[in-house]
Amino acid sequence: MSHYRIGMIVPSSNVTVETEIPALLARHPDATFSFHGSRMRMAKVTPEELVAMNAQRERCVDELADAGVDALLYACLVAVMAQGPGEHRRVESAVAEQLAERGLPASLVSSAGALVDALAAKSWGRVALVMPYMKPLAQQVVAYLEAEGIEIVDWAALEVGDNTEVGCIPGDRVVEAARGLDLSRADALVVSCCVQMPSLPIIPAVEAELGLPVLSAATAGAFCLLRSLGLSTELPDAGSLLASPVGAVR
Repeated sequence: MSHYRIGMIVPSSNVTVETEIPALLARHPDATFSFHGSRMRMAKVTPEELVAMNAQRERCVDELADAGVDALLYACLVAVMAQGPGEHRRVESAVAEQLAERGLPASLVSSAGALVDALAAKSWGRVALVMPYMKPLAQQVVAYLEAEGIEIVDWAALEVGDNTEVGCIPGDRVVEAARGLDLSRADALVVSCCVQMPSLPIIPAVEAELGLPVLSAATAGAFCLLRSLGLSTELPDAGSLLASPVGAVR
């Protein structure tokens, strides 16, 4: 069985992605993983703090390169999307160049790019979203995805500005927000458009209740990490996105 080192660049106040990504990948039948984090300071989900956080990226990449990771997840969706359309491609290109300078052929995934790529891989072009953000940032996420050709049929913003509190949002509040959306035209529901808002325990139940595919920033990240490593994307009890293998992109 092959073993892979996964590096994760996370906001300093984020505690969820380092729980949910390992929990997902631990279910893989053909590989084992270890997880190695580097943190960027951020407490409030505001435009100013997101810009300051992104400025710490190069240090984090260097730290994870020292660990010889096989794949790297840049794990803050809104920090990238708030910088304008197509930003995930610019970030991924810059990080890939930095890794190449260090002589490290690591695969690279951003949470923002993972959501876009996962929806494209499944041809889910009409999507509903549940987000924790304040409405102005939520509207930027909607605009970002629409610029990628994804139609946002409805969305809900829970308006939690403190990133620590986002990590404590109870699942029943997220489910209630999902129930309030108009899903009549949706191909899929992103029940947590944020790697800090917990989602993993509720995905199968929401999918069964609402009768359409349900994914999250975390399951999209796991999906794209597996594809980038040339591994099967099939994981149990994680929703339709991870229910069947999809070809690698290496």
